Amino acid sequence: MSKVGERRARARRIVAYLKRVYPRPRSELRYNTPFQFVVSVILSAQCTDKVVNRVTKPLYKKYKTALDFAQAKPRVFEKEISSIPFFRNKTKAIIAAAKDVVKNSGGRVPCSGRELQALHGVGYKTAHVILGELYDVWEGIPTDTHVKRFAYRFDLSDKTDLKKISHDLEALIPKKDWKYVNNGLVLYGRYVCPARMHDCSKHPLTRLWSPAAKRWPTA
Repeated sequence: MSKVGERRARARRIVAYLKRVYPRPRSELRYNTPFQFVVSVILSAQCTDKVVNRVTKPLYKKYKTALDFAQAKPRVFEKEISSIPFFRNKTKAIIAAAKDVVKNSGGRVPCSGRELQALHGVGYKTAHVILGELYDVWEGIPTDTHVKRFAYRFDLSDKTDLKKISHDLEALIPKKDWKYVNNGLVLYGRYVCPARMHDCSKHPLTRLWSPAAKRWPTA
């Protein structure tokens, strides 16, 4: 079997496990309105969901719609999210994205990957997380740090760029199963197989492909 064929077979076994264990993929980020979820995803870059949820609990009592965020005062908003990494840049991105949504789609979060990626602060990964969570539409596989490390550990991609890893995974996995990859691997990485080096030889996915037990990203 070719390397691509081996990767495809391995990816499908992994996804079969994720489908069985995490059958209803949902984000652990908390939100009440669609644009609040956009904000949470932007805030979650290089930050844990736990911290984001703690910060947004009081924040979302004040800001609910895209218009609310568009009208936020940058200095005030920076203070409100100051415990989030890169809070100044994220403040700029969130307010600009809110203005984009208000101006271009009447305050409604766009429902296509192309339109979402046109928003400030929204790239391929963020767009497809939003699209999947809010609309159950899966035009692509979002790659975050969890997906990236498992793509390496299970030899599913040789790339380091997140978008290129997404495209490698999309080529290996049937489109009908794309919805299970990101949220499934995030939950598996968060609660079963964390990033720190450890003995995971008996973990469910490692038992599907034992070499993964000795493949650890250097960073």
